[in-house]
Amino acid sequence: MSILIIVYQAHWLEQFLGVTRPEEISIVILLVTAVLWITEALPLYITSLGVLFIQVIWLLPALHSSGIEAYKEDFLISFFSDITLLFMGGFVLAALLNKYGVSRIMARTIIEKTGNSPSQVLLSVILISSILSMWMSNTATAAMMFAIMSPIVMGLPDTTKFSKALALAIPFGCNLGGLGTPIGTPPNAIAMEYLQQIGIELTFAKWMIIAVPLMLILLFFLWKILLRVYPPGDIKIEMEVEKYHSLKKRQYLVIGIFLLTVLGWLTSGSTGISTGMIGLFLVIIVFGARLLETQDFKNISWDILFMLGGGLCLGMGLKLSGLTDTIAALIPVEHSLWVVLVFLVLVAAVMTTFMSNTATANLLIPIAIALPHGEIILVVAISMMCSSSMALPISTPPNAIAFGSGFLGTKEMLSSGLIVTALALIGILITCAFYLPLFF
Repeated sequence: MSILIIVYQAHWLEQFLGVTRPEEISIVILLVTAVLWITEALPLYITSLGVLFIQVIWLLPALHSSGIEAYKEDFLISFFSDITLLFMGGFVLAALLNKYGVSRIMARTIIEKTGNSPSQVLLSVILISSILSMWMSNTATAAMMFAIMSPIVMGLPDTTKFSKALALAIPFGCNLGGLGTPIGTPPNAIAMEYLQQIGIELTFAKWMIIAVPLMLILLFFLWKILLRVYPPGDIKIEMEVEKYHSLKKRQYLVIGIFLLTVLGWLTSGSTGISTGMIGLFLVIIVFGARLLETQDFKNISWDILFMLGGGLCLGMGLKLSGLTDTIAALIPVEHSLWVVLVFLVLVAAVMTTFMSNTATANLLIPIAIALPHGEIILVVAISMMCSSSMALPISTPPNAIAFGSGFLGTKEMLSSGLIVTALALIGILITCAFYLPLFF
């Protein structure tokens, strides 16, 4: 009720800040949404649906009164955009890999073939976690990897701290793996959608060409950091990994569907078929062939999809009201692009340490897109940084899972997480400032 009172009594902002009525309304919506996203006083998806509702019934009439051409479809389309369909396809693909055990078989097979060398086992855990997180939910990947690795970690001698390295390798590998593809983490998809709105086409394949080298470099440094901070000494790891028989026909079918879907996404730029349509076709085929059932459809992370839609809807309101341009005008663009880039990436790093990376991207990217120069550099850098802050248990879901495992505490996560976050920040700045412009 107090929020509604604030919303309807906010006319004083017009005189105090010198903004238009639509901008005033957008400020209130932005602030209330940000508070609710940060505090999670309401479920994130409820807040996102509320953004759609309040913008259609309150902001839209104000836009019309100010002579700004806008339609309710401008807001509604955010909840069923191409990016939403792409992410829906990603969730279905992950459910398919999980249901038929393909991801688990792959992870166990690689770990089994690693041998007893602690450094090699650590590297394999990092790589498996990151590769799976490129295509699956990082939360599901972290949960699966801890289920596989827990017996191995508990079998280590009490005298070694190497168990903490293995426990940190999973969440940090998952977090960095999300950089690799547009479906790896929501901020990536949000960045692509906003860039598409201003006519910059960042394809699935081009994203991977830009992001995967950075991801691999960061994974290498993560491996070296964990070995340095938690040296294994002369221990040998006893691998007790269950054996699998040959793959079944449906598992081969799932692998084939996965490969064809990835191929479709990678070639979407040349075929003219959008990544969202490929994702939608995947959903139709998988459920039509009854590879997944109705309950699997109900288990899709609809809250994430609604939050994606709510963020894009919020951005549309900020754009139509002119608030993004007003905020962008306050940023001293007379400074070099480097100054603005470093400032926004630092803000993203701090915000995502304490709140949802999707919410952070939804708040910062609309502002970056309104700046007069370097839109793609700023937007991609912000989206990448939103997935690379991992200093605290609350920073990402995989971090929370690792903390809940009981293998490590906040101190271990903070000390290693700050180092990895700092390296990621430096890597993102260099990648976006020097490597990304080569492709645009």
